[in-house]
Formats: sequence, C-alpha cells, structure tokens
Amino acid sequence: MGRTSDAKSKILTAARTLFEQRGYSALGVAEICKAAGVPKGSFYYFFESKEALALAVIDEQWAAERREWERVLTADAAPLERLRLLFEATEARQRAGQDSCGAVLGCMFGNLSLEMSIHADALRARLQEIFEAQVGMVEAVIVAAEESGEVSVADAQESARSMVAQLEGQVLFAKLYNNPARLSTLWPSCLALLGVRAPRIPAQA
Repeated sequence: MGRTSDAKSKILTAARTLFEQRGYSALGVAEICKAAGVPKGSFYYFFESKEALALAVIDEQWAAERREWERVLTADAAPLERLRLLFEATEARQRAGQDSCGAVLGCMFGNLSLEMSIHADALRARLQEIFEAQVGMVEAVIVAAEESGEVSVADAQESARSMVAQLEGQVLFAKLYNNPARLSTLWPSCLALLGVRAPRIPAQA
C-alpha cells in the first residue's frame, strides 16, 4: 500500500514539473511515467487518462496557491496592503522558479489556458472556475477597501477581473522575457486601476 501511494505522488510531482516546463499537449503518458520512475500500469491504476491526471495536478496546484492567496488576502492589514502583498508573493514565486530551474515558469493556469483554449473542455472549465475564484477573492478585498474609504470604484467585480487579468498578463511577460522584474509594475498599475493617485503604502525596496 505504501508503494502504491508513493507511485501516485511521484506521478503527480513529475506531471506538475513537466506541465510547467513543457505544457500539456507535447507530453505523453509514457514520458510522464518515465520521469516519475513508475511503470505505465501504475499510471492507469490511478488515472484513466492524461486529462484526468492534468485535472488532478491543477487541483493540487490550486489547493496550494489558494492557501497562499487566502493567507495574504485575509491578513491583518489594510485592504490595499493585502493586494500589494499578493503581487509581491507572485513575484517572489516566479523568482524562486527562475532560481530553481533557470527560467521563469509563469502561471500553470495561465499557460494551460492559452494552450487549451479550443479543446479539452473539462480542463478549460476547471481553469475558468479557478480564475473566477481568484476574481472573487480580489473583489472581496476591493469591497473592503471601498468600505474603509481607500478606493471608490464603479464595479468591484469588474475591477477585480481586470486586476487578475493584469496579474496574469504581467506573469506572461515575465515568462516571455525570463525576467520576474516585469512584475514590479503590478502595484502601481493596480493603484491606477483603482483610481489611487499615489501609493498609500510604499512598496518595499
């Protein structure tokens, strides 16, 4: 039983790394199993298809990222400060990826969204759910910022959607240029989007 559980963990870990580095379409089950160091039969014991594996990887990745988003966005700090901390955490994550493998990996969800935009309905639907969840989390912080008088926006949900889109876009540029410093513009851009003329909380050096 211990070996079976270990095999599943190895498959998930190998698939996550390969999806981040090479995407979904170019990979086959045999290659994933080889990277995981498990026989092909073990793969089909746990997953009925590569798509089922991808869904499991996405869920595992989002569970970890959601915990980080919740930790930052529900911190005991002013709403705008929480948003700034989210952007800083995003930049730090991309820097860590570059340090570990020599390249900015970008966002798995964004990368897969671009790759799977016209097929794999189940993957696309799950990615939509994740981005909607992110929008909802940011929207709650914007509403809190409105209530505290930090900002005034016409539509908190649309502002949140624009902010998540901006976050994804800058992560994409960071990946394209292999430069996490591209993410340093997120905070001033966020303030401009929310109609704040100058940072209420100075960004850290």
